[in-house]
Amino acid sequence: MSGRSPGNSLSRSDLAGMIDHTLLKPDATAAEIERLCTEAKHCGFYSVCVNPSYIEKCKTLLTGTTVKVCTVVAFPLGASVTSAKVAEAADAEWLGADEIDMVINIGALKDGLDEYVRNDITSVVDATSEHIITKVILETCYLTADEKKNACRLAMAAGADFVKTSTGFGPSGATVEDVTLMKEQVGEALGIKAAGGIRDLKTALSMIHAGATRLGISSSVKIIEELDR
Repeated sequence: MSGRSPGNSLSRSDLAGMIDHTLLKPDATAAEIERLCTEAKHCGFYSVCVNPSYIEKCKTLLTGTTVKVCTVVAFPLGASVTSAKVAEAADAEWLGADEIDMVINIGALKDGLDEYVRNDITSVVDATSEHIITKVILETCYLTADEKKNACRLAMAAGADFVKTSTGFGPSGATVEDVTLMKEQVGEALGIKAAGGIRDLKTALSMIHAGATRLGISSSVKIIEELDR
């Protein structure tokens, strides 16, 4: 197997290294989490992304590997008070998470409460050590183009490391148009994570070509296998 698809310069390991192998459904079982970690180790995914109650289990299962543990804060609504987000983030680091995907306060953003939104993000960033990566989920399906641009600017000002398109729980997920818009706003200052609805290799590659530097995918193994054909 070549590990490359026609017209694609990404190798299997390149693509796998951009994927947060994700399982965030509310009924995820311990057996499914174990399978997620086994798949991540086998395929060489960048991380597993799980709900906070599974951080410790994943950390144990992934000991001795390069696979990181990513978790979520104020997920999937983003409407928690800032103090609750701060507590979740601090707990996540204590439990062993390497990265945190927090949901922006969508209503506050739409109300034009820029200072509140920026402080909300900053508080989460400051709640963890410098080596913890913080991604800000915009949930773009609910936002106008101007709101998406503003959210990107606020995330940059707040010291976040990434902006992320979606939770995967909204009415729609990542689009090439949104990734392109986000790239135009953040340039090289922040990473961009595309998530939600990425179920095949063609879609994954389109997100990368638009500027995504990380992909949140639950169909990760299927997509890697497509690359091997």
